[in-house]
Formats: sequence, structure tokens, C-alpha cells
Amino acid sequence: MTERDGPTGGADDVDEVTRAVLTASRLLVAISARSLAAVEERVTLPQFRMLVVLSVRGATKLVVLADQLQVAPSTAMRMVDRLIAAGLADRQTNPDNRRETLLRLTDEGRRAVEEVTVRRRAELATVVERLAPRQRAALVDALTAFNAAGGEPVAPATDDAEPYPLGWADTGVGGGI
Repeated sequence: MTERDGPTGGADDVDEVTRAVLTASRLLVAISARSLAAVEERVTLPQFRMLVVLSVRGATKLVVLADQLQVAPSTAMRMVDRLIAAGLADRQTNPDNRRETLLRLTDEGRRAVEEVTVRRRAELATVVERLAPRQRAALVDALTAFNAAGGEPVAPATDDAEPYPLGWADTGVGGGI
């Protein structure tokens, strides 16, 4: 038995696994940050999160958006106002209840989410291509178990037109990038 396989080291050591995941999370955050570069002059990360939620949910009430993003409705309203000013979102009257307003992405907002998603997927694919097939299979197994333990939904296939919610839309996790 090697140290990596033993009960006090390697894969059975929670600290070692945690350090490996933290290191991977730095890489993933860096990739996400670079993918946001195309829109970063127009929106902040929290505003982009709102765009993603609108992209996944469609037209949505402000209180629902605030709940999904785990922010106060007043904070969500300020974010919406900025997205509307940037031409990325707009308001519409709810056809089922004319006293309610729904928020939705504009075509420009939808394009921004798609562009960031495509850039992120491409950069991740570049990293994954550097792994040997055996390593890719092990990574899929490990990340599938990790994601399940964290309650994260499976990302859509490459040919799926829907953007991926990135862990903050409906999981209750609160998410990051």
C-alpha cells in the first residue's frame, strides 16, 4: 500500500482531496473570469448571474429573481435597472396579472449569455483535451460523484441550446461561477 492509498494520505485524506478541489476551483474561476471578459465592461458578475437566471427561467417576477440569486428585492431591482439601461433586459406587463411586471432578457442579453457560455466551454475543452483518455474517464467519475454530493445538476450536452445555470438557478446552493 502506498502513502497515497493509505488511510492517512491520498484519496482517503479529506484534507488532501479538499486541497486538490480548491486548486481546481481556482482554475475554474480563472476560466470563468476570462469567459466573462467580453461582457465585463457592461455587467458585473452578480448582474451576469441574473442574466443567466433569466436565460434559464424566461420572463420572471422580481421577487423570484431575488430569491434565486439570494439577494434582497431592492438589490435585485437595482441590478435589473442597470441591465435595462445596458440594453440586456427589459420589463413587460404580466399578461396573466396586469398588476405584475415580468423581467426578461433582450436579444442582446441572450447573445451575451450565449457568448460567455461558448467561451467558457471552449476553454474548458482545451484543458480537458490535454488529459489522457484514462484521466478523462477518471475525472468524469470523480466530478460526477462530487457534483452529486453537492446537489449540482448535470450540465447540458454541447448541442443543447439552453445555457447552463452554473449552480445558482434552482439548486439552492447559492453558487458562484
